This record gives sequence, structure tokens and C-alpha cells, in this order.
Amino acid sequence: MSGDGTTGEGGRRSGRGGGRGRARDDDGSREQSMVPRAEFRSYYGRPVLKPPVWEWKIPAYLFTGGLSAGAALLAAGADLTTRPRLRRAGRVGGFAALLASMYLLVADLGRPARFHHMMRVAKPSSPMSVGTWILIAYGPGSALAAAAEVVPASWRGTLPGRLLRLAARPAGLSAAVFAPGVASYTAVLLSQTAVPAWHDAHRELPFVFTGSAAASAGGLGMLLAPVTEAGPARRFAVVGAAAEIVASRLIDRRPGFVTRAYTTGHPHRLRRASEYLTLAGAVAALTVARGSRAAAAVGGLALMAGSVLQRFGTFEAGVTSAKDPAYVVKPQRERLDARRAEEDVNRDRARGAAERDVNRDAERGVHRDREPDGE
Repeated sequence: MSGDGTTGEGGRRSGRGGGRGRARDDDGSREQSMVPRAEFRSYYGRPVLKPPVWEWKIPAYLFTGGLSAGAALLAAGADLTTRPRLRRAGRVGGFAALLASMYLLVADLGRPARFHHMMRVAKPSSPMSVGTWILIAYGPGSALAAAAEVVPASWRGTLPGRLLRLAARPAGLSAAVFAPGVASYTAVLLSQTAVPAWHDAHRELPFVFTGSAAASAGGLGMLLAPVTEAGPARRFAVVGAAAEIVASRLIDRRPGFVTRAYTTGHPHRLRRASEYLTLAGAVAALTVARGSRAAAAVGGLALMAGSVLQRFGTFEAGVTSAKDPAYVVKPQRERLDARRAEEDVNRDRARGAAERDVNRDAERGVHRDREPDGE
């Protein structure tokens, strides 16, 4: 028996059927490891990825931007269906949220000039660049529509006042056109980073963010508009809450190690509280908010609070996954093991097909030898 393990009983790797039925090692290979598999340890316990340096301003920015976008959509619908109080709440509240969002973004950047520099480049392959230009296109319409709502009564009869009122509807509709992009581009921006928790949930995050935006905007309408006009806001809130909760649950049920960033620790507690508040607000919108202004206000606040916690929980999940090296290395090992297992399966199939071809050719040769020679 050879010492290299290539011949002899039980050590044969080649030949027909060689190695079939042998147990694979935990890395997907056919050779049995003689030592236990090493546990991963990063270099002096340092993170493999550099964690995000963003502060609380960024998740707050995610919330206010989504709130502004949802409010613009709600205001446009209220304008077309003649609900002036709901329209006013959506336009003014949406523009105020936009101002807060821009302040938070610039404050986190550190210098206003950095936002100006982002406007100097238009790069379709960059979510940051695309999002910047979506905001630029969205902002003027939101500002004009809000200005028409707060113009003093003494100015409404003047030429500028009349022109502003005439421009209010087109401006509001323009903002509504760009609102879905404002609500969802931040989810695309996060999911295109190398942060494992955000990147792994790239299919679900846009639905979480847009649903959260709709739920918070509906909550704003329930809070500020009278019950008689807030019907669209209640329906908008229920649809948004359902989309947010379903998409969030899909993230929790994703297979793989990275999902633990969402289902354990502080991010899990934030997202669970968000789900309870959002669900409570949606139930209130369907029931008691129809006839009680106080109940509508409480339900609206619950929906907005749930949206805030959803953004902070998602943000914290990303930070957690970037700090722990296991969230980077274990998924890589899982993908490598899956690839090796697939290669083994394909190799076995190819070997089996080759053996069947050889056997078929051998049978044909036997039958040919048995046939009598013709005269």
C-alpha cells in the first residue's frame, strides 16, 4: 500500500465509483480533516470592516426624508379630492420635514460645502448622486406648495399671491412625482454599502422604507387633519404599516447568519417596539380614529414613533454587523461551502453520466460480438 493514500483498500480516489459514499468534511471536501476546524479570530479582535461613522443624525434624516415624501403624496391626493385641511397638513408638514432632513444631512456631513460638491457630479451608477438629484428635483415643488398654504391673507389678492396659488397644484404634483424616489433612495444607498446587514437585506429594505414613509405620513395626516377629511390619511397609514411590517418580517426570516443582526440585541428591541407601535397605530386607524379626533391623534403619533424606531433599528443593525467580524467571515464561509457542495454534486453527476456512457458502449460491443457474420 502506497504511503500517499492514492492506492489500496479504502484510500482509492480515482477509478469508477472511487470515493462514493465517503463522508465529506465540514468544508464540503471529500477528505476527512485530521484536525478540528479552526475558529475564526480577526487580527487582534479588530473589525474586518470599518464601522459607519454616522451619528444619530443619519437615522433621523432617514425618517424625516421619508415623512416628507409620504406627506407630499398625501397632500397631492388631498388637493385633487378637495380636502383643504388635509392638503395643508401634508404640504406644510412635508416641507418642514424636508427642511429638517436637509439640516440633519448637512450637519452630519460637517460642512455645507460637501453637499454643494455632491451637486457638481451626476453619476447614474451612484445611489448617493442619484439621491442628491432626486432631492434637488423634489425640493422646489414642495417649497412652492407649502408657501401657497402659509401666504398671509392680505397677500392673496396681490399678483404674487395669485401666481403662487396658481402654481401650488402643479408644484404639489411635481413633488408627488419625485416623492417615491425620495422615500426609497436611502434604502438603496444603504444596501449598496459593504455593511453586511444592509447589503444582505437589499431586496426588502426599499419596501421597509417606503412602507414606513407612508405609515408616518398617514400618521401626520391623522394628527393634524380633522376626522372628516382624514380618511385618505388613515387608509394610507394602514397600507404603509402593512408593507413595513411584512417586509420587516421577511428580513427577520432570511436564512443565514447575518439575519442575527436584526433579530438580537438592541436593534431587535428597537424594531420590535417599532412593530408594536405601527401595528397599534394601524389598528387605531381602522377603528377608533374614524370617530374620535383624540384617538386619531394618538394613533398618528404611534405610527410616527414606530417609523422613527424602524429607521434607528435598521441603522443599529448595520452598525452591529460592521463591528463584529463574524458577520463578514461566516457568510463568506457559507457561500464557499455552498459553492464547493455544488461543485461536488456537479462532479458526481458528470462522473455518473460518463459511467453510463461507458456501460452503454460496452453493452453495444457485447451485442455486436454475438451477432453472426453475414455471408
